[in-house]
Amino acid sequence: MKFRIVFVFLTCATFVLTAFAQQSPPSSSSQTSATASSATAGPESIREPLTDPKPVNFWDGDDPNVVNLVTHPFARKEWIKRYLAPVRDRLNELDEITNENATHIKDIDSRAQRGVQLASDKADLANQHASDASTRAQTAQTSATQVSARVTGEEQVVSSLDQYRGTAQTEIRFRTGQTELSKQAKNALDQMAAPLKDQHSYVIEIHGYASGRGQAAISSSQKMADAVVRYLVETHQVPVYRIFVLAMGDAPVATDAGTKRTSGGRVEINLLKNDLVNTAQR
Repeated sequence: MKFRIVFVFLTCATFVLTAFAQQSPPSSSSQTSATASSATAGPESIREPLTDPKPVNFWDGDDPNVVNLVTHPFARKEWIKRYLAPVRDRLNELDEITNENATHIKDIDSRAQRGVQLASDKADLANQHASDASTRAQTAQTSATQVSARVTGEEQVVSSLDQYRGTAQTEIRFRTGQTELSKQAKNALDQMAAPLKDQHSYVIEIHGYASGRGQAAISSSQKMADAVVRYLVETHQVPVYRIFVLAMGDAPVATDAGTKRTSGGRVEINLLKNDLVNTAQR
């Protein structure tokens, strides 16, 4: 009988020590999980630490007998699951948070890639516009240079419109009282007027001189000059607006030896050309 009592006492002591040994690790594991969770979680997702359920007493509500001692909650899987369930739930919650963060990171990375691509496309478009603007500016500069050169040329032409110089001089002699052109006079006019065909920027000055006095000499010199004009217009199609006629009468003529009056009748023909205008027109 005494042996049985001692055996039961030793058995109870063994179960008590086992129970306390099993009770300590779950508490440590829960505290470790709670600490790791609070350490890894961000400031916006701080979780409260897991609490260690406290038993009411050693028997945790069961009657103190040998059967309940053998089947005590400390020795059952349900008791262990009750301690591990909060940890498992917290791990599942951490997995969900990790998956959400990964999804957010992928979404942010995708938006960043789209933003970079959009910025690159806009930069390329801006470069293309800048290149087009540069090309148009160069074209405009070339056109402006051409227009400036043309304007400069036109200004030179305009400024040289009245700059005529004598290139040839022909003299036609008439007998006293005669106003018709001789064959020799016509040959001289042909030689002067033939090169003027299809030419521009020239004028012809015709001065008529006649011997005599006053109005009679002026009238006679006018008739001789008109004969020359008529021949140039009808035979060589010289435009009338290029011919300037002046009846000088018996006006003295300047010579190297001085001045002298005309004896008989004669007509001086001066061909004036504007070479600057001809060069610009070419």
